[in-house]
Amino acid sequence: MSGHKAAISVMAIVVAGVFTGPLPAAAQTFQSYRCADGTSFIVGFYQYDSRAFLQVDGRAITLKKRLGLSGGRYSGSGVTLVIGRARTTIRHVKRPVTACELI
Repeated sequence: MSGHKAAISVMAIVVAGVFTGPLPAAAQTFQSYRCADGTSFIVGFYQYDSRAFLQVDGRAITLKKRLGLSGGRYSGSGVTLVIGRARTTIRHVKRPVTACELI
């Protein structure tokens, strides 16, 4: 009977490990941009999050996804980021809209 109990214990540990094991990291994408006005920024996107996470001017900003006619449009905290097929633009902290490119 002790062999049977040991087998059940081992199976319980295996099953518990399967259900409580580490979860795979969520897929993310980071992109670096340089803009015509000299601004540089990094934007991050996560697979199950509609927001954009921006690092610009030494501060981190979370931008909510907004309705955009062509491409993705994100805004928040005085920053608007538009990522389209043909071009990417950013407007931040009372500066004019400027074109940006991937680096």
